[in-house]
Amino acid sequence: MQKGVLYLIPTLLGEAPIDESWPEGHRKTVNNLKFFIVENLRSARRFLKLAGYQHPFDTVTFHLLNKHTDGDELTTFLNPARSGISIGLLSEAGCPCIADPGQLIVSQAHQMGIRVKPLVGPSSIMLALMASGMNGQAFQFHGYLPIQKQQRVRQVKELEKLAKQTGATQIFMETPFRNMQMLEDVLKSCRPDTLLCIAADLTTPDEYIRTQSIGDWTQQALPRLHKRPAIFLLFR
Repeated sequence: MQKGVLYLIPTLLGEAPIDESWPEGHRKTVNNLKFFIVENLRSARRFLKLAGYQHPFDTVTFHLLNKHTDGDELTTFLNPARSGISIGLLSEAGCPCIADPGQLIVSQAHQMGIRVKPLVGPSSIMLALMASGMNGQAFQFHGYLPIQKQQRVRQVKELEKLAKQTGATQIFMETPFRNMQMLEDVLKSCRPDTLLCIAADLTTPDEYIRTQSIGDWTQQALPRLHKRPAIFLLFR
């Protein structure tokens, strides 16, 4: 029996018109699915409704994949694909498996011989890099930096050092309600000539993208980043 496909379904990055960043052709693919693996049930249903999903949700199976999911459950999520039924994996924001736990399911799918099909969609990391003016040939994404201030400052200094030594753009992020603390630590920790790009609310009407030196950032009013999804990039 031919196995089903695991579709990696991108979602929106924020409150933006869906037709500006989500290809129309995805609607047919998504409407053919009745099994989904999601991080949050409520937001997944809201996105599917926005995407034109036509099936009643009481006829659809949702499996939750988050920090509370038991590792032993993961393989059971893919049981329909073993029987020839395709499944959709939804991220909370942007592309699945990038800064979210989706890679756990994808890894299982490969081990089980299930085809993995990524669909095109917005990635805040790639969009920020594209718009930064920094090195797009060599870059590193570090995800979330340490919460503890001293460790975070130490990590920022290390990333600045890596940028100078390797010539690679260093990319990282923070939980939206700690963005301003992160920005303050970066400005206090880095050399005046180091470049910092801040990219916030990407693809939305409130999109903000700016690259300039640390020295220039410290000489002006800073953008208000509190509770705004943001990506930070460093380059020397």
